Amino acid sequence: MKKDILSNEAGSSAGICRNNEISRAAGKCFAEDSDRYTKEDILRIAEEEDIGFIRLQFTDMFGTMKNVAITKNQLEKALNSQCMFDGSSIEGFARIEDSDMYLCPDLNTFNIFPWRPQQGKVARLICDVRKADGSVFESDPRYVLKKVTAKAAEMGYEFNVGPECEFFLFHTDDNGLPTTLSHEKASYFDVSPLDLGENARRDMVLTLEEMGFEIEESHHEVAPAQHEIDFKYSEALTAADHIMTFRMVVKTIAKRHGLHATFMPKPKYGVSGSGMHTNMFLVKNNTNVFEDGNDENGLSREAYYFIGGLMKHIKAVTFITNPLVNSYKRLVPGYEAPVYIAWSAKNRTPLIRVPAAGRGEARIELRSPDPSANPYLALAVCLAAGLEGIRRQIMPPKSIDCNLFAMTSGERLEAGIEELPGSLLEAVREFEKDSFIQEVLGEELAQKYVKAKTKEYADYRSQVTEWEIGKYLHVI
Repeated sequence: MKKDILSNEAGSSAGICRNNEISRAAGKCFAEDSDRYTKEDILRIAEEEDIGFIRLQFTDMFGTMKNVAITKNQLEKALNSQCMFDGSSIEGFARIEDSDMYLCPDLNTFNIFPWRPQQGKVARLICDVRKADGSVFESDPRYVLKKVTAKAAEMGYEFNVGPECEFFLFHTDDNGLPTTLSHEKASYFDVSPLDLGENARRDMVLTLEEMGFEIEESHHEVAPAQHEIDFKYSEALTAADHIMTFRMVVKTIAKRHGLHATFMPKPKYGVSGSGMHTNMFLVKNNTNVFEDGNDENGLSREAYYFIGGLMKHIKAVTFITNPLVNSYKRLVPGYEAPVYIAWSAKNRTPLIRVPAAGRGEARIELRSPDPSANPYLALAVCLAAGLEGIRRQIMPPKSIDCNLFAMTSGERLEAGIEELPGSLLEAVREFEKDSFIQEVLGEELAQKYVKAKTKEYADYRSQVTEWEIGKYLHVI
């Protein structure tokens, strides 16, 4: 995290980024607080840069990116929010009776894909989803996050988020299909020749910079073939947009290197899984309100209340931040992922960590989310829980400053330390008990999400795995 928490988000380095040249030509930059592009800017840039196709991107309830592609001839129509699509074909969207929906581009998300041809270039706009009558679609994940950030703004706050995204790079088979194979044996912070994914990761970083990201660091992670790229914090909606773009770029560049990038939380048994540790803080009146230099942990009363709200609702929040059957194979002891609901400024085993921070850098790190989560919904429920903590002045329990995994079950019980849900089904049940977190998603989206995930767990439970065959077939 940089010390200049109130500075604009940078584009890429000078002289590297063609998109920066485009943005300067339009009188804009990729800063979070810049004025938005005008329709005229985008139409002019499309002409000057020979843009042939524009992808109108949006996100379904599971966090999967979707798009409608149009040619430059249809761009003006799209900028006037006149592009329609069939919402009934998207999981969790509209019923077939009222399926006509419109895509409303966020002009400030305009960007050109650096990896596409230089003639007939491809650009994108991230869109909000509207109903046929022009009203907001309450189950649009981007709208869900906007709704919560608006409530934060009413309290005078801006929510800033810095994600740490981990992923694996695996080989593909002769048909180009993904495997879980890798030749490398590298571990944390290793370099080439041990790190065989270094070149692919470098190209990912450079591509992200061309698209306006400020990359703080990248490195090999603990498990073989596992990597992490961290980009600078930003306001919550921008951060969620960035996570979606990040996943697209990583997968695209990996494929160009003959590899498959996966954000599956636990693709291999016996090694660490991939998380998306999420750093959070609130800004009010141009000040990081989580900071208090007089506190032993450097945290303000608001920061403690925010932690308290998160901890109160974390079991239901986990249903959103860890949305797969596979997510709960990462949240087990022995692999650094959190299992127990506690916080600390002294060690990394609890759910919430308070990182050491310089002046202006106070933040909390939620360590449970994984990169399969829908980032709009995940940030929405985290922010909502934290804001309720501030409103209700919920103080967290005493910090646990020792290794939680070294404590006995009796010691944890005596300390009042509970566990995160141990399965997707447990998380569903916790979500169903927490009306506050359900309200963040809205009744319709919450019901659709529960129904889909309950079915996912039922499908998983009915499978017969290779582990069961190997364990039982020859002895029973």
